[in-house]
Amino acid sequence: MEGEKVALLFGAFLCSSYAYEVSVSCMIAYDEGGASAVFDSPECPQWEFSAAIGTDNCLVATHQGRRKYQEDRIICYPRVIVPVLGEDGPNEASLGIAAVFDGHGGKEASEKASQKFLDYFLLHVVFNTYKKLFSHSKEHEEAGQYSLKFKVDEESTHGILEKAFLRTIQDIDSEFSQEALNNDYISGSTATVVLWMSGQILVGNLGDSKALLCSRRTHFDQDSEDNLVTRLQAEELTRDHHPDRDDEKVRIEAAGGVVLVIGVPRVNGILAVSRSIGDIRLKRYGVIAEPEVMSWRHLTTDDCYVVIGSDGIFERMSPQDVCDILHGGNAKENATSIDSSFCPSSSSLADCIVQNAFSKGSSDNLSVIVIPMTMEHKEQT
Repeated sequence: MEGEKVALLFGAFLCSSYAYEVSVSCMIAYDEGGASAVFDSPECPQWEFSAAIGTDNCLVATHQGRRKYQEDRIICYPRVIVPVLGEDGPNEASLGIAAVFDGHGGKEASEKASQKFLDYFLLHVVFNTYKKLFSHSKEHEEAGQYSLKFKVDEESTHGILEKAFLRTIQDIDSEFSQEALNNDYISGSTATVVLWMSGQILVGNLGDSKALLCSRRTHFDQDSEDNLVTRLQAEELTRDHHPDRDDEKVRIEAAGGVVLVIGVPRVNGILAVSRSIGDIRLKRYGVIAEPEVMSWRHLTTDDCYVVIGSDGIFERMSPQDVCDILHGGNAKENATSIDSSFCPSSSSLADCIVQNAFSKGSSDNLSVIVIPMTMEHKEQT
């Protein structure tokens, strides 16, 4: 009887273009083991999430640089259809997802994260939206109300997406850590993720890959003919997780680890970041896979680009240098000015950023995603 009740409730959740069926046994698998348990369970259908994805409007570039191996991985999906709850019941909305995973000690962790992130994230969205629907229906049934009207606000949808992101990183780290133990992997990976929906963005990160916003600003310049100059101003949306950051150092030392400076501050003299996926040898010393999340933020008409880059991009360039490239190379000549010779008309803006970072002597792998924040992105529903 309970199974029939659940199936009937979820029947209202099925849309013609985005239909997923959840059984009681599948929900139990999810509650007990997360995303990987659902994909491994014979009780759960094998959903094909890729049918809901659009891949245009992403400007991406990667370069192995001066390293022997390329350990960076990137994903960018500007239009992913996700289930949401509307006032009249189930609905769907368009969501953008982009991420940079900067691997170290091998490619295994960044490879795992890039391969699993989208499927795990969408699965968590589906299950948590379903739980919200079931909880709402049960509350109304107990109250003797049978209206299909839902009390839905922006905060509840955003909360589901944020929770899905956090659970996704947790599941990937847990699954990879077991693989690393079984296969003697020593690798780890940063994760910097941006979600955007209906004119708002959410940013979360582990490690030292950055996300930044390039916004149009006009300021007074006495050297300009009309005294007004417009440029793209950089704003960092993430804070690097370095072991010498006060709060990170406190956690590391409380776990029995130490921060030693060997070129740069490192956990136990080994790892230059204090949060990451993997790095199982250092988990006991305070290295965690818990993202730091910036609250949902409204975009304005002056916000032009969101950029996600591995730390190699910023080894020789500042966030402002990156925004100057996107503005068209109109930065004033100085020691860190961009070189427009690396930006022929045939190059994408992402390629131009990577080539400038390489030309300035960056020694690391280089990866960047540039997301133009068009009016469609700012107003999509």
